[in-house]
Amino acid sequence: MKYNRCGKSGLLLPQISLGLWHNFGSVDSFENAESIAKAAFDKGITHFDLANNYGPIPGSAETNFGTILKNNFQGNLRDEIVITTKAGYTMWDGPYGDWGSRKYLLSSLDQSLKRMSLEYVDIFYSHRFDPETPLEETMMALDYAVRSGKALYAGISNYNPEQTREATEILKRLGTPCLIHQVKYSMFVRTPEEGLLDVLEEKGVGCIAFSPLAQGLLTDKYLKGIPENSRAHNPNGHLKEDEVSEERIQKIIQLNDIAKERNQSLAQMALAWLLKDNRVTSVLIGASSVGQLNNNIDSLQNLQFSTDELNAIENILR
Repeated sequence: MKYNRCGKSGLLLPQISLGLWHNFGSVDSFENAESIAKAAFDKGITHFDLANNYGPIPGSAETNFGTILKNNFQGNLRDEIVITTKAGYTMWDGPYGDWGSRKYLLSSLDQSLKRMSLEYVDIFYSHRFDPETPLEETMMALDYAVRSGKALYAGISNYNPEQTREATEILKRLGTPCLIHQVKYSMFVRTPEEGLLDVLEEKGVGCIAFSPLAQGLLTDKYLKGIPENSRAHNPNGHLKEDEVSEERIQKIIQLNDIAKERNQSLAQMALAWLLKDNRVTSVLIGASSVGQLNNNIDSLQNLQFSTDELNAIENILR
């Protein structure tokens, strides 16, 4: 495993990090989740990413991860891992369980720490921009989370370039620089290239890409349509069947041909394609099995692209 510096900070993150958005909730096999987490750490993945609402049910991924920590990461091992969580999407009913108020963010952080039986998380994120709450209030909540010792770093997620610029400037004035921005980014979702990556580079903020495989589309699962065991068939998943169009499948097939020429799986090539940009600190993968985890990690064996390969990929993605 190679570790990249996160922006201009002192923190190093693995090029591949493990996200617990799927497969770690109350509806999933705990034994499988524990095996994945242990195997990830053994392979050098030191960064585990959560949010308050990960499950389902919301909160259950944090609860399960807390048990995994207790079973496998006692003592000094806590100092060898980076644990992150977020708040910003709906977590509980009523006026204080959503968006970006100081009340919600700090209450949610306390709940997350309790679920995981932790004294602190390494990174606490504002999970999304709140158009109804002053940005200063949201950033002051992140600043307080760090100053109170409940988080070591502050991050933001799903902010556009203008919001990101303002948020980072507020945090800098407060004395708690923004460490990282978590953004949806893949071959099929290119919006970070429309100004966001430039802002992050200018401000010295790291970038971690979530959904780097486009919810599994950038794998060999969909080469022949929608399989029964895919996320598109999963009622708890976030990939809908209508997103797997015939046009999209044809692009997947063509990309897979390039991956074969590189002696990679399509998933491996898709991860490598993101990591070719040195502004991307890490890619955040999910895994439903240890085998899938290991396959994704093997993407690190070939991160170089020729000009011809990059041009061919661009022609497919247009």
